[in-house]
Amino acid sequence: MSLDQAEAFARIRLLRSPNIGPVTYAQLLDRFGNAVAALEALPDLGKRGGRSYRPAKREQIEREVAATKQADAKYLFHDSPDYPTLLRELESAPPILTWRGDLSLAAKPCVAMVGARNASAAAVKLSRDFAMGLADAGYTVVSGLARGIDGAAHQGALSSGPKTIGVIASGIEIAYPPQHAKLQEQIAREGLLLAEQPPGTEPRGSHFPSRNRIIAGLAAGTLVVEAAQKSGSLITARLAGESGREVMAIPGSPLDARSQGCNHLIREGAVLVQSVDDVVELLTGFDGQPRSTFRETAAQQFEYGEELAVTEPADIASLLTTAPVAIDELIRQSGTSAAAVQLALMELEVTGQLQRHAAGKVSLSS
Repeated sequence: MSLDQAEAFARIRLLRSPNIGPVTYAQLLDRFGNAVAALEALPDLGKRGGRSYRPAKREQIEREVAATKQADAKYLFHDSPDYPTLLRELESAPPILTWRGDLSLAAKPCVAMVGARNASAAAVKLSRDFAMGLADAGYTVVSGLARGIDGAAHQGALSSGPKTIGVIASGIEIAYPPQHAKLQEQIAREGLLLAEQPPGTEPRGSHFPSRNRIIAGLAAGTLVVEAAQKSGSLITARLAGESGREVMAIPGSPLDARSQGCNHLIREGAVLVQSVDDVVELLTGFDGQPRSTFRETAAQQFEYGEELAVTEPADIASLLTTAPVAIDELIRQSGTSAAAVQLALMELEVTGQLQRHAAGKVSLSS
């Protein structure tokens, strides 16, 4: 699909507008047909939500587009034929990515590798060796360019050729952590570098779970090499499980705190792996039916194309608190159609009154 320049620009502007996340972006395109029409409708949606609304300024997007070109990067839209197939399956798939490198790597079988930043020397070597073996077996290794396990996974895959994808939590031209600047540039030249955040965006804490969902979403399976009990790597594993992907972990000593996360995953249903062959066996011909049972029930999906009954945002807001609740529960309690509830939620989100959570839950903004 080839977008005309006006629609591509409008899509970027729509996504950069206040309170527009991936789910609301998709709903707006479904309801209004294109981004140009959706942008025109935003002020009226804001009024229905009880507040004035202004989309992102054209000048802001013009600066972003120029910065993307200056970084030698390109935009990838959700309905492009080159958009990664597995990533597209996520309800929260990023509508727009910026990228540098070889986009075809995302179309090949992918495996995510994640783990501790303060990893042990043995785990770093193990990560490097596993990544090298998986790359030799024909897999693209996906990771997040963090210190420790991530960096070792990228290095191992690169040693077998251009077979790695780095997903970063900043703008495409910002290296983080700084000590991986050379590695990030090497991945951009020899592998594939992906960013969801606009150019110029410094990484923040809230960006890393978003990055993690992309890492998990690109791959048929996620391998956790070494991780503490409370670790961002376990978030990636949970996201992989929620998406119906394989979750794998390498066991470690119960005396080492850095192994407790992996041991916990195995106890909760992740597949124990001890060799590259174990991973290849699990992922060969992956058909969406993982052997691992470490997952949560996926959120119910709804269609938005039907004619909508009028449901006031205030009616739905009255059912919400700051505690997350499933959308299907709101539908049951409101007694209205799924599409009408989704529209009311979209209007609340546009005006900053709604927060979305994992597993398709929502709450009032705190």
